Amino acid sequence: MPRMLTVHDPRGFPPKVAGKRLAPRLDGLDGKVVYLVDCLFDNSEVFMNQLRDWFAQHLPKVVIRQIKPRESWVDDPEMRAIIAREGDAAILGVGL
Repeated sequence: MPRMLTVHDPRGFPPKVAGKRLAPRLDGLDGKVVYLVDCLFDNSEVFMNQLRDWFAQHLPKVVIRQIKPRESWVDDPEMRAIIAREGDAAILGVGL
């Protein structure tokens, strides 16, 4: 006896997206605070540590701070506020 199958359409409906301008480019990084944001993806902490070490070797005048959100895939307004208040730039690391 044949069984009935339910098939779902994987295309879904894309959300409406409003474009935003990029942040203005800094003239340089010397003396600036750059936050390395570990986005809690697999191996992203390893990548952020390597990036921190690269900055220490190649751009030692840049102040590097590492930070993580409270949980993955969830906006962390407190973390964003810290970066906005204390930082000049941020690099988001997503790992492998």
